[in-house]
Amino acid sequence: PEIGYYRRGKERVGYGEETDFFTASTSGAVFGELVSASCASLLAGHGADPGDFHFVEIGAESAGGILAGVKHPFARASVIKLGDALSFSGRCVVFSNELFDAQPCRSFVRRGPAWLEIGVGEKDGALVEVELGPVTAPWLPSECAEGYRFDAPRAAADFAGLIARQPWTGLFVAMDYGKSHAELAESCPEGTLRAYHRHTQGNDLLSCPGEQDLTCHVCWDWIRSALDSAGFGSVRLESQEAFFVEHAGDFIARSIAAEAERLSRRKLSLLQLLHPAHLGQKFQALHAYR
Repeated sequence: PEIGYYRRGKERVGYGEETDFFTASTSGAVFGELVSASCASLLAGHGADPGDFHFVEIGAESAGGILAGVKHPFARASVIKLGDALSFSGRCVVFSNELFDAQPCRSFVRRGPAWLEIGVGEKDGALVEVELGPVTAPWLPSECAEGYRFDAPRAAADFAGLIARQPWTGLFVAMDYGKSHAELAESCPEGTLRAYHRHTQGNDLLSCPGEQDLTCHVCWDWIRSALDSAGFGSVRLESQEAFFVEHAGDFIARSIAAEAERLSRRKLSLLQLLHPAHLGQKFQALHAYR
């Protein structure tokens, strides 16, 4: 609680000088409205009435979550914040935004025929990376070049399994940035672990513990597998742009028509969330139904 980046009472998200990054929720109420419209559409596609469902946001940055102040069709909405018990049941929409990329990650480097796990040690009063003993695991790539770094977000997959095993039915929606296992194993020789401090990306993960955001790309194949094992069907991965355009197209059309004669903050927020040069392609949405 005193030094943990996500535990301390520190302003992390936004556009201010003291913040480190911004996310879709920084766009204000329009993000919650888009998510609400998309989830209602997906539920209707499964023949379900949104009014029968409890909207649960896991890992909400703000006290009220993305639906605070947003008119929505759900029976009720609540948030589960860091440190809260993970407990919910019944008919639910379980939503998260940039939850899984913030989970602990294991990192490995290829040395000869073996994978060595990367740990953290201390040298001359500073934290340094150290290479630990060889590791074998079925999810480590079988062949990679010398020095290839494989960052494995296993905790994110375990957390997805924990969420899926709760006694609930309904819609799962996770918005995050990630890659397939093949992409992580073949196209990311430097790994995907990164640090963000004052809106600047860096690779020195140990330079200022507790003062910078550490993040790792999600392995979508592992999240999908966790959902499959828990009986979810219709598992689908889309870009954030495609997700909103397909499932909240009517809402977007109405919003643009209402702001047609002016360049408003609301229209700029829509542009930021949908345009492929902004957040539209950087983020993906994985959704499934049980």
